[in-house]
Amino acid sequence: MKPRRPLLVASFVAVCVIWGSTYLAIRVALEGFPPFLLGGVRFLLAGAVLFATARSRGEAPPSRAQWGSAVLTGALLFVIGNGLVNFAEQSVSSGLASVLVATMPLWATLYGRLFGATVSPREVAGVALGLAGVAVLNLGGDLRASPVGALCCLGAPMGWALGSMASRRLPMPPGVMMRTASQMLGGGAATAVVSLVAGEHLPSVPSTRAVLAVLYLVTFGSLVGFSAYSYLLAHTRTAVATSYAYVNPVIAVVLGVAVAHEHFGLTSVVGGAIVLAAVVLVVLGRRPAQSLASASRSRSIVAVGSGSAPNSSTTPSSPTTT
Repeated sequence: MKPRRPLLVASFVAVCVIWGSTYLAIRVALEGFPPFLLGGVRFLLAGAVLFATARSRGEAPPSRAQWGSAVLTGALLFVIGNGLVNFAEQSVSSGLASVLVATMPLWATLYGRLFGATVSPREVAGVALGLAGVAVLNLGGDLRASPVGALCCLGAPMGWALGSMASRRLPMPPGVMMRTASQMLGGGAATAVVSLVAGEHLPSVPSTRAVLAVLYLVTFGSLVGFSAYSYLLAHTRTAVATSYAYVNPVIAVVLGVAVAHEHFGLTSVVGGAIVLAAVVLVVLGRRPAQSLASASRSRSIVAVGSGSAPNSSTTPSSPTTT
């Protein structure tokens, strides 16, 4: 059946706005939930809903080996990829966090080179340009103001890129929804364990704002965003579907400044623009064979909402999603 254009447009707008807004939602949720407990609650709930839905559609449950892979990759994606973003946003603005997380394709390129993949000159130039963009961001003083938060924001896309690569090499459930559900459940459980070890606990009564933000992250960030992105992948070219990743940081910055009154000075704007240009350069620099393989792999994704960056396999051909 031919897809309806209004539904395609609505899905694209939803992915851009929802995943761009998750950075601000995380900041609000942190008012009442500690960072790793927030991630554990979010992904266990979303994973449980997706798991039940997948089973109702006839998808087989994971085998023991597949559960092991789901826990390992889920830990990389959600403990490191998402949990570090949550932790960082306690001291780093949501807008700045979104720009740093957008560097994920740069780290994926570096990992690919370490594992023997051929890297084009344009990709090498993109990685160098991206690192230069991070250096410019540091000139603004925002990163120096919270070095631990800045390091967490850079570590998050590294973990997401590594988790995405591992997902392509380890045994995973064949069904798209079951794969996503198992990784959410495995990663959510691992995040909850980290929260327990760190001694995190809920305040006696979380604020209404914080509770609503968590519900938004679960329903819109993880479930609605996933559905909209899956629809785009099924009915548009992969390059079109994943282009949301260039919009997410812009949405996150605008919302952070307008709603949360975050500061994002001229130096940060220039540095952020350089980073996004580097991401575009890396993605466009991939050879046709690479692009074809990426398009095929992107049908199996873990789209959980959080600004992201194009080109990973379990994620929307990109995102790091928060």
